[in-house]
Amino acid sequence: MDVGDDVEDAIETRAEPRRGRRPARRRTIDEIEEAGESGGALDLSGLTGVVGYTLRRAQMMVFEDFIRRFAPFDLKPAQYSVLLVIGDNPGRKQSEIAAALGIQRPNFVAMLDELERRGLAERTRSTTDRRSHAVMLTEAGRRLLDAAKAEQARQEADLGAILGPGGREALVALAKRLTAAG
Repeated sequence: MDVGDDVEDAIETRAEPRRGRRPARRRTIDEIEEAGESGGALDLSGLTGVVGYTLRRAQMMVFEDFIRRFAPFDLKPAQYSVLLVIGDNPGRKQSEIAAALGIQRPNFVAMLDELERRGLAERTRSTTDRRSHAVMLTEAGRRLLDAAKAEQARQEADLGAILGPGGREALVALAKRLTAAG
């Protein structure tokens, strides 16, 4: 018998009352609260030591801070990443940038359409492959990226202060090790 069978047996046992017994009455939330069985902090100890859970919670905190800081620029994390990579790699194919960032083609096209609409990036036909487009920042895109990079440097400094001496560098190194293993 495997664990799945044990779980199924436990579910069946709870679902069907034993012969001759009435099923247990379910208590209401009010009854539980009156008995003092609710309230206080939830026990998350089963999750707090799990790498995936902890990474996700940390990512959510960093992204929420990013979204607050970058609201004046009207930039989301993925848009900032795209602008940064375009700025560092002008004239590269949009398919190369999308692949490097792990963004699906249709999503990347929509994001690039939005960046073009805002006058931050532009696509031109590739001189080497007429089926593809080279992507570059406009002057407005370059100015916005420079301002956004300054804000990102402030965010990195603040995160470094939270993590303590060497903490930021250690965290980045460990995250890179995990990424490389996948």
